[in-house]
Amino acid sequence: MTAIRSMFWRRPLAAIAVALTVASCGMLPGTGEPPQVFVLTAKSTFAPDLPRVDWQLTIDLPTAEAGLNSARIALQRSRVTLEYYAHANWVDTAPAMVQKLLVESFENTGRIVSVGRQSVALRSDFSLLIDLREFQAEYLDGGTPKAHVRMNAKLVKMPQRTIVATFTAEHFEAASSGDLPSVVLAFDEALGKVMRRIVEWTFRAATNTARS
Repeated sequence: MTAIRSMFWRRPLAAIAVALTVASCGMLPGTGEPPQVFVLTAKSTFAPDLPRVDWQLTIDLPTAEAGLNSARIALQRSRVTLEYYAHANWVDTAPAMVQKLLVESFENTGRIVSVGRQSVALRSDFSLLIDLREFQAEYLDGGTPKAHVRMNAKLVKMPQRTIVATFTAEHFEAASSGDLPSVVLAFDEALGKVMRRIVEWTFRAATNTARS
């Protein structure tokens, strides 16, 4: 069975208090078991009727609640707790990883002049604000876990910094089994479906705004 570290986390009170249970191990530095590091992939297939555009886009670093703003791989076994797989991490914090994969996904369309992270000195016509609201494996109904990914996107027209459209994409993907590699593959599938919806929505919303 995969070892799990627990974090009791009530979502309505997440900004007020987060109680973290940590087992003390007494190991000397560098002698503990190194974590497995997992990566997810960018989306590369999109609707064939995506418009080719001449506007430029930047993507802000996504926001996330404290429990998800981490490189640890989160899971839920009840609706009021958040836990983590032991000895397993994402390659970066979840928000930074999602930002990178969104940039790559937009690039993979081959239909946009320029897209980059907000930290890059890039003049943009639009900015995409992402709120990462769900990014955990859920064990809520028995059986194998489901990867749950939900993101809210806000399209901001620059330089006015006016929100012109909003969109929420969500997907649950059941893992083929309960082992961690299978759970990570379910995360990859769920995130890919959510990113595809956000990319395609952004193209259409920004194009409609640019024409108006």
